[in-house]
Amino acid sequence: MDEPQATKPGVLRRIIAFPLTLLIVEFLAVGFAASLASALLMRFGVGDGVINFLGGLVVALLAIAIYLACRRWIERRANDEMPAAVLPRELPLGLLIGAGLFTLMTSIVAVMGGISITGINGMGAIWAMLAMAVTSGTIEEILFRGVLLRHIESMLGTWAALFITSALFGLAHLANPGASLFAAFAIAMEAGILLGAAYLWQRRLWVPIGIHAAWNFTQGWVFSVPVSGGDMPDGLLITSREGPDWLTGGAFGLEASVIAMAVATGAGLALLYRVAKQGGIRPPMWVFRRKI
Repeated sequence: MDEPQATKPGVLRRIIAFPLTLLIVEFLAVGFAASLASALLMRFGVGDGVINFLGGLVVALLAIAIYLACRRWIERRANDEMPAAVLPRELPLGLLIGAGLFTLMTSIVAVMGGISITGINGMGAIWAMLAMAVTSGTIEEILFRGVLLRHIESMLGTWAALFITSALFGLAHLANPGASLFAAFAIAMEAGILLGAAYLWQRRLWVPIGIHAAWNFTQGWVFSVPVSGGDMPDGLLITSREGPDWLTGGAFGLEASVIAMAVATGAGLALLYRVAKQGGIRPPMWVFRRKI
């Protein structure tokens, strides 16, 4: 008896399942939902205490839910990017990497005379910093790595996707206070490569989310340094930065320091080498088509 042939998807389904369509739909869905939820929280006020953090957590969980719903109902894929089973292992690993890299970089800057600790401030704005870390780490990683990197890679291959998303991530920070072309370039190099490689390593989002959130939290709360050009945060340590902008990052914060770029980019390239060694580099879609 002949085996039944698989039904060929219709034209509409093929259009919906095309990576560019999925990229646009998922980016808009997650971005709109997160922006609307954030605006509502600001509109009704969430305070400065633990409620602030809980509000940020709700926004992050909403972004995750919308993203997974898109993958399930539009892409018709299983949840292989954010499985709950690996969260207790991979999220803490990402947090450790992010906090460790920023602390290492700050220590080097301190040895070179660019930053000094002048006192201890206490708990400071810990809940606001936690809210910022959770929302930025989760939403930006879903958008830039889960949506943009993954779908661009499906079309143009890994190297092009990594280059494009790194450039876009840097450009997205140009609108921040204190930003400069060098600051955008530094963000593209250190965060774009490191976080992109962290996603490609396991092709899951928990590690890059952890790295991103811990990097921002360590920067803003532990060392009281502006996060991507924001206001000087009320953090744990009272710090003072002195010296040239290439060392201290200037008004944008330590992320725009050459030292930060060297440390984070070096870690990202090392991880990217591992990705390449394990066969994680994928060619453009037309290469796959040629093999069929």
